Amino acid sequence: MPNDAVGLVSRDNLTARVFQELRLALMEGRFRPGHRFKIRELAETMGVSETPIREALMQLVRARVLSMQASRWIEVAHLSAAQYQELRSIRILLEGLAAERATSRISKADIANLKKYHQALVSAERGGRWREAVEVNWQFHHTLYKAADAPELLEMIETIWLRNGPMLNMLYPHATPTYPGRHQHLNVIDGLVAKDPEAVKKSIQADLLEGGARLLQLLRDIEAGTAPTTIDVATR
Repeated sequence: MPNDAVGLVSRDNLTARVFQELRLALMEGRFRPGHRFKIRELAETMGVSETPIREALMQLVRARVLSMQASRWIEVAHLSAAQYQELRSIRILLEGLAAERATSRISKADIANLKKYHQALVSAERGGRWREAVEVNWQFHHTLYKAADAPELLEMIETIWLRNGPMLNMLYPHATPTYPGRHQHLNVIDGLVAKDPEAVKKSIQADLLEGGARLLQLLRDIEAGTAPTTIDVATR
């Protein structure tokens, strides 16, 4: 496990704090599908005993974010092509709603941050810094959805991203997002500046469809046996 994937945790309410740190790391894509957790190493990295680590991991197993293999180890769950596509269809509805709602509520500072995150994404992709690209993409989306000021909606979106975030590591370098026109993030930003909720909604939904098209095809190819069942994923 990369040492910088998670941070030091203080000793009050340890299981909850460990859970939240792991939850954020998964949403940001800091762990890839199939990553096997080593409880002792994770405990040392986070500065806690093994018990809260084990309890937090089991919470994530029960939520189907992680999977337990033969009762011997815990790893980040993979998604099948069908699962990814089904979750994406739900994301299109929920994230479209959040984007639409955020249009009238987002601050100028948040729009400036969206521009910064998108520029960082483009730079990371060009430089082959795949882990950075996955993380700043999450920051772009999360900043937008948080601006909707709808905590229940945000919780639902984050729950799906717990399973979606690790999969985004598979985008690089095998299924790097491409767009038939300009990047949909730019259209999102333009719609926010123009205060056009319908444009923002359609742009974020198009981003999910266009940006994930090659990943969905890669998952189908793996299942069809036309791509390796085990491929390298973003590590840089």
